[in-house]
Amino acid sequence: MIKLAPSILSADFSKLGDEVRRVVDAGADYIHIDVMDGTFVPNITIGSPVVKSLRKTTKATFDVHLMVEHPETQVKAFAEAGADIITFHVEAAKHPHRLIQEINEAGCKAGIAIDPGTSLAMIEELVQDVDMVLIMTVNPGFGGQEFIPSTLDKIHMLSHEIHDLGYDCDIEVDGGINPETAALVTSAGANVLVAGSAIYGADDAKAAIDAIRAAEQPHVCHDHHHEE
Repeated sequence: MIKLAPSILSADFSKLGDEVRRVVDAGADYIHIDVMDGTFVPNITIGSPVVKSLRKTTKATFDVHLMVEHPETQVKAFAEAGADIITFHVEAAKHPHRLIQEINEAGCKAGIAIDPGTSLAMIEELVQDVDMVLIMTVNPGFGGQEFIPSTLDKIHMLSHEIHDLGYDCDIEVDGGINPETAALVTSAGANVLVAGSAIYGADDAKAAIDAIRAAEQPHVCHDHHHEE
């Protein structure tokens, strides 16, 4: 069963609390919170004080995605603000294993994210220690981008690794997710889908969430012959 994580990057920031409640009421599983510092990625979004304010509006799982340099400096603040899952980029972390421990010690689940141009080899030693791997299906920093098809191979390979080694780890995808791409990423093995404009840009958030959920495909193993 897939989980849907609407990204508030695509929400109306002038009424963020209402926008969070709107998608939770429409059936969202997580709220995906993109934190950008203007250095690791071009834009600047929101910090821990905003997350702390939003925490008062809902009990939904806060899926905080740190697109920042020096993520180790941010863990404590976001954990205290009410994050449930904290995901950092392997490209930004000097000591990723220690950072995973720090996130867990702060009372949160730990996730690790990789960009489209980053090899899975970069996180090979870390997958067993995290709750979630976030595979970026666009280059981070902007909402509304087109899905990058070559990321599907990465999702497949990671899914096989997790299955073969018996790890308990979610695969999250972020970027260009809509009903069409949801079918592709779920058949590749992803089970947590971040969607921004496809949900927040829709007239009816519940219909948009339901459409993405309905597009889920069973994971197809490409190592063997296709079964009809």
